[in-house]
Amino acid sequence: MKINKAIYHCIFWLLAYFFWIYIFRNSTLVLAHTITIQFCYLVFIAANYYFNSLYVIPFLLNRKKYARFFAAFLAAIIVTAWLRVPVSYVVRKYLFRVNDTHFNSLDVFYESFINIFFWVFFIVAAKMVIERIRSQVYIEQIEKEKAANELNFLRAQFNPHFLFNSINSIYAHIDKSNKDARGMLLTFSEMLRYQLYECNVELIEIERELNYIKNYISLQKSRIDERIKVCFSAENIDNAFKVPPLILITFIENAFKYVGFNECRENRVEICLKYERGDLVFSAFNTKDSFINKAQGSSGLGIANTKRRLELLYPGKHLLEIQDTENDYTARLTILNI
Repeated sequence: MKINKAIYHCIFWLLAYFFWIYIFRNSTLVLAHTITIQFCYLVFIAANYYFNSLYVIPFLLNRKKYARFFAAFLAAIIVTAWLRVPVSYVVRKYLFRVNDTHFNSLDVFYESFINIFFWVFFIVAAKMVIERIRSQVYIEQIEKEKAANELNFLRAQFNPHFLFNSINSIYAHIDKSNKDARGMLLTFSEMLRYQLYECNVELIEIERELNYIKNYISLQKSRIDERIKVCFSAENIDNAFKVPPLILITFIENAFKYVGFNECRENRVEICLKYERGDLVFSAFNTKDSFINKAQGSSGLGIANTKRRLELLYPGKHLLEIQDTENDYTARLTILNI
């Protein structure tokens, strides 16, 4: 990008140079003289442009230091106009071989000041207008994207509404004698409502998070094999505590997903949450089948995402320990000074 930008700048100054040569040529000066004079102007005008573009505009004008901006803008032109006086004298005397005993420094300075001021002002103003147009186009694009996002959000609000209506319809068609199915559907509806409407916050009361976890465990217990023993406990939990929503559910999902179905030993899922000395301690344990190939196990994406969330939310204030043995899997998370 920097190389392309440099090329564009070179092309611009080259075109400006040829334009000046074409505009300011006259019959009194040979072409070589015109080329030399305009090249000198090009150097001073370009120096002024980059001084204004890189320093004066961003550090003075954009920060609303208008008096300093105008002072710096004029000072730079005055300095370059004065510098052109000796340059003009040297070029006329040693390059053009003109024995001009009536060389007037003030006239050269005045002419240089007018020319440099005009072209620098014109180029800088054109640059600012172009940047203003670009900024306006960018703002309009952002506004359009914002409007599109708001529209998508409204559409997303419609879809859950339709989904809940569908769940209610299914619930009404389930035989009233099938209490288990009706109860599972109500639990699922409550979990879905929690995810859609209550999790759009940075922190949520731990009581509401616990209720979601209990509903999830209840659903899992309804579908898993009776050979699996499920234990859940929550000790010394103060309902005033707040936690990031759904920060623990990944470990619980993995525990139920990869619990084993061993015939010769007990199969267990144990979920424990407790408050100890200012720290929130969570653990998820599950037995597993020893013959399962690890390469066929979890992709680890959910755990990786949770680890990243913990790093962002509790940098240096959490400890995550994972023990993966041949017969069981344990994830233990401690959030310090919650």
